[in-house]
Amino acid sequence: MSKDGVNLEDEYFKKQEAEQLAKLKAKMDEKKAQQAADDLKAKHHFRCGKCGTEMNTEVFKGIEIEVCPSCGAVLLDNGELEHLVGKDQSGGFGVLKDLFRFTKNKDIG
Repeated sequence: MSKDGVNLEDEYFKKQEAEQLAKLKAKMDEKKAQQAADDLKAKHHFRCGKCGTEMNTEVFKGIEIEVCPSCGAVLLDNGELEHLVGKDQSGGFGVLKDLFRFTKNKDIG
């Protein structure tokens, strides 16, 4: 025992137990978060973001795209838009130029 009456050995084991419980809780929280993400994906996978109807896969210009049979919404996967219409060559300055052109034409009309 120490001077103040606290057993250092008991204190050590309490600290070890608290650390183990914290690690276990973190693992359980991680598993719950992963399960929630998996459930969400299963609930929304191949569903229309607009109306919730199951999407149909169709081939358009050689690319498989998802189309909603109910509302006609289209879902494109990463890179499919660029493949269909090409890369944006305008860059940041092109966007600014278009903005000023729009503002200028708006003021005239």
